[in-house]
Amino acid sequence: MDRDELADLTAFVAVAEERSFTRAAIRLATSQSAVSQTVRRLEERLGVRLLTRNTRHVAPTEAGEHLLGTLRPAFSDIDATLVALGRFRDKPAGTIRLTAGRHAAETLLWPAISELMNQYPDINAEISVDSALTDIVSDRFDAGVRLGEQIEKDMIAVRIGPEMRMAVVASPEYLRAHEVPLTPHDLTRHKCINIRLPTKGGLYIWEFGRDGREINVRVEGRLVFNDVTFVLSAAINHYGIACVLEGQAQPMLQDGRLMRVLEDWCPPFAGYHLYYPSRRQMSPAFSLLVEKLKFRGKQG
Repeated sequence: MDRDELADLTAFVAVAEERSFTRAAIRLATSQSAVSQTVRRLEERLGVRLLTRNTRHVAPTEAGEHLLGTLRPAFSDIDATLVALGRFRDKPAGTIRLTAGRHAAETLLWPAISELMNQYPDINAEISVDSALTDIVSDRFDAGVRLGEQIEKDMIAVRIGPEMRMAVVASPEYLRAHEVPLTPHDLTRHKCINIRLPTKGGLYIWEFGRDGREINVRVEGRLVFNDVTFVLSAAINHYGIACVLEGQAQPMLQDGRLMRVLEDWCPPFAGYHLYYPSRRQMSPAFSLLVEKLKFRGKQG
């Protein structure tokens, strides 16, 4: 394979992943017309149409999907190998790309990254704060941080924090005006503040357990948010009962703005894990981050 053929394949992968010639051109730091000509040249050489195009949409054909499925892991391996060559440098260097939800980024990831960058000035970081379950392979992240139960089985998962619990909370004023729920089923008689899940778009079903018994409750209320900050604000302002991570509500519980109910129905579950593909070679910079987060997990 000569250099031009490799460049053609790189352009095709960019368009297929971005579903756009414009975004692919930005990613490749070239012009849209250059990318279009490159992909057309590849199709003519192979004698197969790889992409379907119209004014609003670009998508791989069946042949294109087959080629993409072969090229994506191969290019990923090449990228990982090039990154891994950094171990021959005197000092760890390079950029670490990570994705995490806001709570994990604030409490675990950013403190570790900040400390690492202060120790090693040639290490850079990009942190994408996103609650959705990002495909770290296709989006070219080195790793992500999620709850242990949300991680796919083909990933390496490293525990970086302690077990966690949910907390069902409401303002003292709300609880004085309404009968305090004693069981999860009592929540159906209350105004509850829902949160919409970012990945599938459905509402979070509140999960409870005690003495080996598990109960899931679909709650109702006038408010739905996709951000916990607003959920907590609504609860503080007496709009109803909320269900959030214990750590997210802790400051408000300590200063009395919120009170907890159904605590004995909220068992612990697997906390945050760093996850990354098992086939990916770790760069020296990423290895240092893993070790630093492992330490934090043990301390937690």
